[in-house]
Amino acid sequence: MRDAYTRCLAPRARELRNHPTPAERKLWFEFLRIHPVKFRRQVPLQGYILDFYAPVLKLCIELDGRSHDGQAAQQYDAERTRRLTASGIRVVRFSNAEVLGQFAEACATIDGVCRGEAPF
Repeated sequence: MRDAYTRCLAPRARELRNHPTPAERKLWFEFLRIHPVKFRRQVPLQGYILDFYAPVLKLCIELDGRSHDGQAAQQYDAERTRRLTASGIRVVRFSNAEVLGQFAEACATIDGVCRGEAPF
């Protein structure tokens, strides 16, 4: 059974899936969509919307744009990561600039985490 937060966030998650950022679009269509581990996009979970989530690994991939640069946003992200981690979900963060400018490296990191080779 879905919790109330998930039901409330579902319309926003659908909107985000329909209007991805350029970095989200690139990572999804050029890597995660065809990755052997099944990822889902914009998943409402525990009161948050996760950019990409692999349920079998309990792995969350978050892409942060410039709106995450401020102190308040960084504190929010840290608390969000702490809560997700406390529930057993691993969180891997990349900036949009990293995904767009160092795509192969970001993909290699994600692949390594999926195979248990990276320390995230």
